[in-house]
Amino acid sequence: MDRFRMIFQYFQSNSESVMNGICGLLALASVKMYTCFEFSCPCLPQYNTVYGLGIMFIPPVALFLCGLILNRQSLVMLEEWRRPQGRRKKDLAVIRYMCSSILQRAMVAPVVWIIVTLLDGKCLICAFSSSVDPEKFAGFANTSPVQVQQLLAKVPCKDDELMRNNTSRKAVSRYLRCWSQALGWSILLILIIAAFLARWLRPCFNQATLLQARHWSNYIDIEQKIFEETCCEHSRLFAHKCILYFFQSMRREIKLHSFNLTREGEGVEGEEDLLRGITDQDQVNKLLKMWYYEKPPLNVSQATQR
Repeated sequence: MDRFRMIFQYFQSNSESVMNGICGLLALASVKMYTCFEFSCPCLPQYNTVYGLGIMFIPPVALFLCGLILNRQSLVMLEEWRRPQGRRKKDLAVIRYMCSSILQRAMVAPVVWIIVTLLDGKCLICAFSSSVDPEKFAGFANTSPVQVQQLLAKVPCKDDELMRNNTSRKAVSRYLRCWSQALGWSILLILIIAAFLARWLRPCFNQATLLQARHWSNYIDIEQKIFEETCCEHSRLFAHKCILYFFQSMRREIKLHSFNLTREGEGVEGEEDLLRGITDQDQVNKLLKMWYYEKPPLNVSQATQR
């Protein structure tokens, strides 16, 4: 149990590293999902584009939402943005920093999915096979426009009877796959260059503002965790106190059954110190409401002077 507790505390204290690990796992999961997915184009002019673009862009939306759901800081950022002003002012720079870090992590898996689909080329061939200019290929010269559209729609289906004897099917497929792979490598190169510039040009800007935003975003996350832990501890002690009061009327019966009551007398003073006089439901509700609407200012010297 101690080992699991140490691991849990490590995850709590290193939430940024944990989020990076979750983003990496989502990216690997997206690649695994695509490799296990059986792509089957309908080979119909009315449905090819919808199916191809749907496979290319709908799973990234789902992966993006999963990245937002799994990132704990997204909820913390929304709470910080929506909370009333109260006694503590809100720093928009901190909220922008949290939002940008959340979006960057959530976009990793969707971008990996899109790049993998483009490098594979099946989705783009299925989506845009009907949009190819048939005059560039000799196999569609002696056919009517309706038949040309049907043949182009069946380019992804190499086992179709109409395309087995057509010499231009492989040419159209190679043509679209080349465009798809070129687009995929271009996007990957642009992202690498953008990451390189962001990495090396960051010291050229004001580092003090960045350090402040990063520090207070971590503070907001840690403060929320400590507040939740404190509330759980108070709830446990409050419930323990209520149960002791409930069983006081049964003291004689408990003694007859030889239950040990030494812990009741020993823990009264410590529990009173931890409860700090908050022994009523209305008091707890009032304090929780004050925490939300009027968070205390970030000035520890006031409490020290008192």
